[in-house]
Amino acid sequence: MSDYDYIIVGAGSAGCVLANRLGEDPSLRILVLEAGGDDRSLIVRMPAALSMPMNTKRFNWGFRTEPEPHLDGRRMNLPRGKGLGGSSSINGMCWVRGNPMDYELWVARGATGWGWNSVLPYFQRLENAGDAGDLRGRGGPIDVTRGAEANPLYEAFIEAGVQAGYARSANMNDRQHEGFGPMEMNVGGGVRCSAARASLRPAMARGNVRVKTYAQATRVILDGGRATGVEYRHNGEVRTAMAGREVIVSSGSIMSPVLLKRSGIGPGEELQAAGVKVRHDLPGVGENLMDHLEVYVQQACTRPITLYSAQGMLAKARIGLEWLLTRKGLGASNHFEAGAHIRSRAGVSYPDLQMHFLPIAISYDGTTLAEGHGFQVHVGPKRSKSRGWVRLDAERPDGPPKVRFNYMSHPEDWQEMRAGIRLTREVFAQAAFDPYRGEELAPGPEAQSDEALDAFIKAKVESAYHPCGTCRMGTDALAVVDPECRVRGVEGLRVVDSSIMPQATAGDLNAPTLMLAERAADLIRGRAPLVVEDAPILVDAAWRERQRSAEVSQALAGADAGYFDLG
Repeated sequence: MSDYDYIIVGAGSAGCVLANRLGEDPSLRILVLEAGGDDRSLIVRMPAALSMPMNTKRFNWGFRTEPEPHLDGRRMNLPRGKGLGGSSSINGMCWVRGNPMDYELWVARGATGWGWNSVLPYFQRLENAGDAGDLRGRGGPIDVTRGAEANPLYEAFIEAGVQAGYARSANMNDRQHEGFGPMEMNVGGGVRCSAARASLRPAMARGNVRVKTYAQATRVILDGGRATGVEYRHNGEVRTAMAGREVIVSSGSIMSPVLLKRSGIGPGEELQAAGVKVRHDLPGVGENLMDHLEVYVQQACTRPITLYSAQGMLAKARIGLEWLLTRKGLGASNHFEAGAHIRSRAGVSYPDLQMHFLPIAISYDGTTLAEGHGFQVHVGPKRSKSRGWVRLDAERPDGPPKVRFNYMSHPEDWQEMRAGIRLTREVFAQAAFDPYRGEELAPGPEAQSDEALDAFIKAKVESAYHPCGTCRMGTDALAVVDPECRVRGVEGLRVVDSSIMPQATAGDLNAPTLMLAERAADLIRGRAPLVVEDAPILVDAAWRERQRSAEVSQALAGADAGYFDLG
């Protein structure tokens, strides 16, 4: 007799969704193993406090990369969520579905059944987005809202984009992704709507989902070619739990491949070098690591209207008190309330650059603040061709893994990053910013040549914290899971999280990760996957000839491989 029907390893974004959806069947017994602890904390719940849990050992594993060879050996921060909700409890809460073309690209790369018309209904099932658009969900577990947009700099940014010749998007998560417009956040009632809050706690309340915190999975138990359970450490003891149906690994893009490797599933030579018995030689495990990199283009503001005024201790105390009493005010927003998705050059079919606008000049983790009022855009490429890896430390295979993204190793990354800086400068130069524009703070007016921009990028580029792709979905020899998320060559074992993405999407990754789990839950339960007929895909009709357009209106009937750069 098995202890459970399903064991889910990881109570992060995907694991929480799976626990909720699989647990809808009251006859199923489900165990969720989470290596971290509980997520109950004011700094997790308060949207404006987003940099605090990201810098707290209680909620962040605190990984760092290996020295990055193309960034002068810099070791980059790699925050990963620790505890219930995983990274959805420490991220920036930007709700971005990605471009519909992203999912057509997934199909072209072997993820059969994951096209836009097949993933759209699962975004809709997730969302409680009110009247945000006719392709949006209205009764799902994730509250999706817009900020108050009270600061005039938000509208100045959007208007400047229109003045520069780009399209205005009423909602980048509805029909038109490309262009400048308001951003959304997974916040409801002024509180972060993490996966734990939205999905895991309702699942636990039903009684058939058991969650064990501080339970670190050490390996998947294999009986021949089948996964039958999980070994884990809890309260200093090594324990086992057996699964009658399946083991589902949802430990994220860093730890999912690590757990497979520790279980003997992965590249044979690497496992042997680490002293791990090879149970199934699967060479793609831990390879194909992708991320989004960004640089900050920062401008001084001539009016004292930015969030710089909110950085003092007294101001923060007032904001916190207002939020505690009312769940309103500056504490109720992530402050990423406007953004853009644009193309870096003519010949790119759909946006490959994302801009996050912020009415303050500060680093993403809140550790570096400009001296005075300013505003900024975080800009970077969304389809970098650089690829990295996650590998066991051969000397300590049970210790932290070795991670190298090989950031900026592809020459096109430099081309796209330079374009992002120059296109952002052009937006800041528009008339809409005339009342607010001071001197450029970063990269600085002296940085104009390719060489000067490259030096700035090398020194200042930062991760947007969107790792993915290390257990890639597909059908070729390097794919780790098939289009139903089953580990190739092993029965009873699936991986469901951002590690299975064939390609990073054009935007923040949390919403697509939750969508993956929503659809995977139906596949696991043997249900016919949902499909919608009204799933338009919009592109600029003249994308081959121009980099921008005020109109993005050509509707495509479906996938057209001619629109993809498959390099």
